[in-house]
Amino acid sequence: MIKFGPSGNSEAFYAAGKKTSEESAAWVKDMGLSCFEYSFGRGVNLSPKRALEIGEAFKANGIEISVHAPYYINLANPEEENAEKSFGYILDSARAARYMGAKRVIFHPASQGKAERSAAVSLTIERFLRLKEKIYSEGFSDMLFCPETMGKIGQIGTIEEITEFCKIDDVFIPTVDFGHVNAREQGSLKTEEDYLLRLQYMIDNLGYEKMKNFHIHFSKIEYSSKGEVKHLTFEDKIYGPEFYPLAKALKKLKLEPVIICESAGTQDIDALNMQNVFEEID
Repeated sequence: MIKFGPSGNSEAFYAAGKKTSEESAAWVKDMGLSCFEYSFGRGVNLSPKRALEIGEAFKANGIEISVHAPYYINLANPEEENAEKSFGYILDSARAARYMGAKRVIFHPASQGKAERSAAVSLTIERFLRLKEKIYSEGFSDMLFCPETMGKIGQIGTIEEITEFCKIDDVFIPTVDFGHVNAREQGSLKTEEDYLLRLQYMIDNLGYEKMKNFHIHFSKIEYSSKGEVKHLTFEDKIYGPEFYPLAKALKKLKLEPVIICESAGTQDIDALNMQNVFEEID
């Protein structure tokens, strides 16, 4: 079943005097949403005890939780020592996710750096193969690891690249950030057909079963010639993308993803907006 929810806590959450992750779980439930993404963007710093407590709160409220690994992961780093650190960040996120009852670990795959694009992508694929072995040896093969499409031209993470990474093993499923795709492709997502073309490409290459419950990030994003600049709210009328044509494409393809809203400060309200739009489509 399709799920909608926010990434982290909104401005309204804090304005209401709320602070804790237990309150986040109740807040999301009270809004009528069904999922939440917990960010380890600046590092995995939760104790097992605290992670268990947070997980219990989300379980009690019936909210599915996913985790976002630290933002500075780079599986294309030419230095082996730094690549090992990136493996560590992903596996540390998975350990915390296990305590929290989360089944999905979302991560930014890589940056091109000074390398040729093809060389950086090839190195990233090699690192994904090693990551797969580490996932299995550490006992996390029952979880899903979700590399994300990226919004800046210099980052590794086009739809085609993410699709290749996810062919490697069943533990990898895509996170398609449609705001990132739109920013990287300079406003490419406008019509239902624009979304259908990209989704059908991924279904053709990964299979319907892998794509049926894939992961989505959605927000409007300002962009420049180099891609993503910053996240916006649904109030923006300039940059996009719009959710309605994506909702129609998801219905047509009978896909039931987890959809996380990453709007800047209005992520819960905008997640509810998406849910309402989706439910109104025949």
